[in-house]
Amino acid sequence: MQVRALDGVDLSIDAGSFTAVMGPSGSGKSTLMHCLAGLDTPTSGQVWLGDREITELSDRALTQLRRTEVGFVFQSFNLVPTLDALENIRLPMDIARRKIDEAWLDTVIDTVGLRDRLTHRPSELSGGQQQRVAAARALASKPTIIFADEPTGNLDSKSGAEVLGFLRRCVDEFGQTIVMVTHEPTAAAYADRVVFLMDGRVVDELTGPTPDSVLDRMKSLDARRNSPLQDSTPDTPAVPD
Repeated sequence: MQVRALDGVDLSIDAGSFTAVMGPSGSGKSTLMHCLAGLDTPTSGQVWLGDREITELSDRALTQLRRTEVGFVFQSFNLVPTLDALENIRLPMDIARRKIDEAWLDTVIDTVGLRDRLTHRPSELSGGQQQRVAAARALASKPTIIFADEPTGNLDSKSGAEVLGFLRRCVDEFGQTIVMVTHEPTAAAYADRVVFLMDGRVVDELTGPTPDSVLDRMKSLDARRNSPLQDSTPDTPAVPD
């Protein structure tokens, strides 16, 4: 039996916007993010980053694109334990042998609020501080887009709010484009727009989200998913607010 992780998804992300992607387990959230980021190649369809189609790129070209155009923030931080905070932030650019814009790097470090922790290794930082290092690492290379996969999943509410506030500032102050996968209504409310997936399809959308409006929409979709009429009723996207 063939399983379609994504089914006819047609999605545009505006530059300088913050988009949250939500949906139940198995809805295709991570697959969508991996395809958009060039980590996975779809079996059909196209993915464009700006005016460049990335689905036709070679593995080498995709690797180069991920190093220069795409930033990542993961739930598990993915910091190198033997490197201090500053070395972790600079690592992608060092690997790519790219010249570092020191003025921009200083701006990122001040924005993330870890100036006094730069010589500390990950084991000497709190979870929230580690995730802010990871976010600074993603931003330091001035990527076209940043993908954040459950960035607050391992954090307490206070640390999570700090990281989400930083991501929001990146959009508002620096014009960064961010796509975040999350299952938390509070986290999604930091975004400009929430896209809901179900069974590999975009089934709903919400602009100007609040925690309550996101939760209400999730409850509505959950009821729809569990309805006995679900199998016979076509999935059509709701009109965005």
